[in-house]
Amino acid sequence: MAKEKILLAYSGGLDTSIIIQWLLENMDCEVIAMAGEVGIGIEADALREKALKCGASACFVEDLTEAFITDFIYPTLKAGAIYEGKYLLGTSFARPIIAQRMVEIARREGCTAIAHGCTGKGNDQVRFELTIKALAPDLKIIAPWRVWDIKSRDEEIAYAEARGIPVPVTRETNYSKDMNIWHLSHEGMDLEDPANEPQYDKILELMVHPEAAPDQPAYVTIDFAKGVPVAIDGETLDPVSLLKKLNAVAGANGVGIADMVENRLVGMKSRGVYETPGGTLMYAAHRELELLCLDRETLHYKDQVALRYAELVYYGQWFHPLREALDAFVDSTQQTVTGSVRLKLYKGTVLPAGTKSPYSLYQEELSTFGEDEVYDQADAGGFINCFGLPMKVIAQMKQKNGLL
Repeated sequence: MAKEKILLAYSGGLDTSIIIQWLLENMDCEVIAMAGEVGIGIEADALREKALKCGASACFVEDLTEAFITDFIYPTLKAGAIYEGKYLLGTSFARPIIAQRMVEIARREGCTAIAHGCTGKGNDQVRFELTIKALAPDLKIIAPWRVWDIKSRDEEIAYAEARGIPVPVTRETNYSKDMNIWHLSHEGMDLEDPANEPQYDKILELMVHPEAAPDQPAYVTIDFAKGVPVAIDGETLDPVSLLKKLNAVAGANGVGIADMVENRLVGMKSRGVYETPGGTLMYAAHRELELLCLDRETLHYKDQVALRYAELVYYGQWFHPLREALDAFVDSTQQTVTGSVRLKLYKGTVLPAGTKSPYSLYQEELSTFGEDEVYDQADAGGFINCFGLPMKVIAQMKQKNGLL
């Protein structure tokens, strides 16, 4: 009987470095590794060599960076989706594109199972597995963290040391990290106590701390077309180059740190520090442009949609029909979200410094405090009488019954 072929989501980090060996020791199988390049800067040859030394029969490194930006980041940006007011969903939407590609490779290579290194406490197990269920319900899913005897990251390190498997962490620098072109997350160690201030000098990699940022502000202008960023300071750039440039300017000015205690899908609260430099600028600029170009009812309803959209992304439901349906609504709202937004960056802060659009709904002659010929202020009295009539009727009832 032929050995079972298992496709492993592989990063070369602590978890996946030992999972190859664990699968070979505990199952009659062949392990194929796949790494999704989402702007991490993977050294493909070195990663393949490591995977093969660990026992994999093959290792595929798939460059998904541009598709990650255009097909996952941009829809979420256009929706204005932010989880719990802080998290720009950096890990959340990176998992579905990797799992999607894994399904494609599993089909091509004749695999019957997909394995991942997510823990049983985290959200990523859900994001990987819901994508697989949505795209390939017949494939078996293997999650070693839910079945093996290893109980902690220290025990993982001991397992690796006993088998001579090189891992990129030590017991002293054992933060749990996830990185892609959009963000870098940090969890674990001293961050597990929300009372502890993060040791920014030890953890920040994509940016400087605001205290170390330049003493003079920096300015950047982002141009959008239908809700999608297309140029910086007048220079049209491809999606990857554009995000890299925004990461650099925001990072140099300490913009994009989020320290938060969040509600995980599995029910517990967790504390993490997120670096999202360029993404923070994109969200800030996109919001300013929407404030200029969207009418009140559409903007306010879209804000409600953004909350639900963020939950769907965070919960791993990227391929759910509801998210796809919400995309249709969001895309409709973005038809006039075109223009330029100038931002001022200073020591961790980002402020609007001017917004322009050919689709602007702002009319100075309507809003001015000076004399105008287009607005009859006497009209406001009748409007207020009609708008306030239900409240007046309620008050009259209370007054009649001695309740007021």
